Amino acid sequence: MDYLSLSRAARLAGVTRAELQARIRRGEIPTFEGAVAVNDLLRAYPSVSLANDDALERTTRIKALAHPKLHAGGETTLPDPEVLLSRLHGLSASLAERVSRLESATELLDQIGEQVDELCRLPRGQLEESLLALRDWLRGERARLAAESNPDQRAQLIVKDAFLRLMAANVKLIPSGHDFFVEGNESILEASVRAGLTLNYGCSSGNCGGCKARVVSGETWRLREHDYVISEREKAMGYILTCSHTAVTDLVLEAAETNRAEDLPHQEIRASLRKLERLGPDLVALSIQTPRTQTLRFMAGQRALLTLESGESRELPIASCPCNGRHLWFYVRRQADAFSEAVFDGLRPGQLVTVSGPLGDFVLRDEASEPAIFIAHGDGIAPIKSLIEHAVSIDHIESFHLYWDTPYPEAHHQAQWGRALRDALDNFGFTPLMSGRVEDLIALIRADLTEPAVARFYVAGPAEWVRAMRAALLALGIEVERIATEETAT
Repeated sequence: MDYLSLSRAARLAGVTRAELQARIRRGEIPTFEGAVAVNDLLRAYPSVSLANDDALERTTRIKALAHPKLHAGGETTLPDPEVLLSRLHGLSASLAERVSRLESATELLDQIGEQVDELCRLPRGQLEESLLALRDWLRGERARLAAESNPDQRAQLIVKDAFLRLMAANVKLIPSGHDFFVEGNESILEASVRAGLTLNYGCSSGNCGGCKARVVSGETWRLREHDYVISEREKAMGYILTCSHTAVTDLVLEAAETNRAEDLPHQEIRASLRKLERLGPDLVALSIQTPRTQTLRFMAGQRALLTLESGESRELPIASCPCNGRHLWFYVRRQADAFSEAVFDGLRPGQLVTVSGPLGDFVLRDEASEPAIFIAHGDGIAPIKSLIEHAVSIDHIESFHLYWDTPYPEAHHQAQWGRALRDALDNFGFTPLMSGRVEDLIALIRADLTEPAVARFYVAGPAEWVRAMRAALLALGIEVERIATEETAT
């Protein structure tokens, strides 16, 4: 029986991984060693269809093996991508039909074998009657297979899976069991970061060897040369640098991951201001870009120290996802200090900014799939936004909801972002507030959540407000380990 990883099964069914996991937890879809059988996926999602899969239209995302092997007789010119795609479609459909028929026949033969084994154990006097029963059963099975409402459905799913494998390879990490997709010609490391995972790495440019991992199964392709030398013995064992290789086929990779904030190395990166966006008279957003060879490794919800060329500095929450550690966002509130004066009056795009960190332990419990409730007050939206974007990228949490309390409507400077997520995701809720009263927010949570005790709560904002909210959640019956808090200046 064919089995699919959860990520690939979710893609084939056209649902999020979180939705698939929720159905698995409810017992609606059985699993075996963390994988889903093709037949069980079809039973749960009978409308799975190749015809309405928009992935077929994304021919530019087919994995480009830039150096295909040549025939011994000379060079071979590949056809246009559209022509190649059409030919592969026809071959895949023909092969899938044969595979489907073969698997159905194999399953039937296995069942016949089991029944024959039982016949062999019967007394001779019961054989004739049992053989007649076997014949009738076999006729019934043949009739059932012939009368299936959609005999091509299994073959169709196999075709769709084949096309997905052309466009994106699935990488499974051991021992963690995490998996992600590698698309186009991106490196394995780039794909893991985009997926919100924390594979170990250092320079990300092939110099340090910090991203070294072992290929257990599957095929990779080296994208670029690297200065770090992997010994012949390590090569024979399957070791590669994930920053310099991409996946040709689905992979199983033995790789170390950073699971705790304190395990991340302290970094100091000379970056540049890419954009300064005024969000209000006393608030600006800074878009900071690190050099191509340096990516800030951090966990969603953490902080960094920004130091300007003139020497002024401030510790700020990172308001962006770790899935793109080269492009960092920060919100700066005007205060009575030299840093504010320098940012609001003199800072211009292109100027250098030193980013030091990461700092703090306000991070997402991304191994937990329970509903997550994010509560922000004022500028507490910065670390909360980072957490939510990370939660979206890993697609592991069953559902999440953002409550954002501000003193006036204009302070909801990320309201459009929140509404866009709410419109795009079935499992995301967004509630902007202007109350300031903890008891009002608790009343809303009581009304919105049928079982608040099973959710995880992430709270960020001014210290006094955060402490009051934490006390109110504890009084609501939320266990202390299910509440994470971060105190911000305003």
